[in-house]
Amino acid sequence: MERINQWMAWLDEQVANPVMIELGFATLMGLAIFALLMALVLLIIGLSDPLRRRLRGLETHAEAMTAANAGGAGTSGSGAVASGGLGQWLGPMGEKLVPSEEEKQHKLAQRLRRAGKRAPGAVNVFYGARLALTVLPALVVMAVLVPLTRLPISTALLVMMAVAIVGYVLPSFWLDQQFAKRTRLLRRGLPDALDLLVVCTEAGLGLAAGIQRVSHELAVSHPELSDELNLFGLQTRAGMDHRSALRDLEERTGVEDIRGLVTTLLQSMRFGTSIAATLRIYASELRDKRTQEAEEKAAKVSTKMLFPLIFCVFPSFFVVALGPPLLGAMEALARAGH
Repeated sequence: MERINQWMAWLDEQVANPVMIELGFATLMGLAIFALLMALVLLIIGLSDPLRRRLRGLETHAEAMTAANAGGAGTSGSGAVASGGLGQWLGPMGEKLVPSEEEKQHKLAQRLRRAGKRAPGAVNVFYGARLALTVLPALVVMAVLVPLTRLPISTALLVMMAVAIVGYVLPSFWLDQQFAKRTRLLRRGLPDALDLLVVCTEAGLGLAAGIQRVSHELAVSHPELSDELNLFGLQTRAGMDHRSALRDLEERTGVEDIRGLVTTLLQSMRFGTSIAATLRIYASELRDKRTQEAEEKAAKVSTKMLFPLIFCVFPSFFVVALGPPLLGAMEALARAGH
C-alpha cells in the first residue's frame, strides 16, 4: 500500500510539472504522427504493388462470377463490396497487422463469415479499419478540438486516449452487432424454409434439389437464409458431398436452430430414415420451441413493466391524486396556526 501511495504521489508531481506535461504531449504527438506515416506508407506500398492489384482484380472477378451464378443473392454481393471501395484502401493497411497465428486468423475469419462478410480480404479490411479508427479520430481531436477549445494538456491527452480506445474496440463491436442481426434474420426465416422443404421432399425432390428450390422461393422474403441455402446448392453441384456441405452450413451460420437441423438431417442420412418425416418432426419441434420462447417473453412483461410503473407512473399519480388534499390540509393548518 505504501508503494502505491508513493507511486501516486510521484505521478501527481509529474502531472503538476509543466515540463513533464509538455514532454509527454510531444511524445504522444510524435507517436501519433509516426503511426499515421506508417499507415500511409503501408497504404502506398499496398496500392503500388502490381501483383497485389492483379490478385485483387482476380478475386473481385471471381466473386462477381459467383454472385452471378448464385442468381444475384444479396449477401454474396455484400462480400464482394468489402473488397472494393474502402476495402481497396483498408486492405493494404491491415495486411501487415494480421497476426501470424493461424488460430487467431481462423477465429476472426469465422466471425466474419458468420456476420456475412465472406470476401477473401475481409480479415485485412477488418484490421485496416481498426488501425484507421484508432489513429485518425485521435489525430483529428488533437488537431481540431484541442486548439479550438483550449483544453488543458492532461485533459486533451485523456480525450485522445479515450477516442483511440473507442476506435480500437468499435470494429469488433460492429462485427458482433452484425452477427447478432444476421442470426436473428436467419432464425426468423427458418420456419418458412422448413415448411417449404417438407413440401418439396414429400413431392419427390431430393435434399439438394429441395434446398435449391427453397432458396429461390425465399430470395425476396428472407434473402440471408436464401443466400446460405443457395451456397449449399452450389457446393453440392460442385462435387461436395451432402454431409460436408451441411457441416459447412452449420459452421458458417453459427445459429443454434440450424445446428439442430443439420444434426437431425445427418442422423437421418446415417440411419436411412425418411428425410421428409424427419423434417416434419423437426419443424413441429421448432414451432413448439418458438411458442415456448414467446410465452416466456410474455411472462416477463409484467416484471419488466413493474419498474416503469413504480418510477414513472406512480409518482405522477400520487401528485395528481394526493396533491389537492395535501394543499388543502396545509392551508387549513396554516389558518389554525394563525
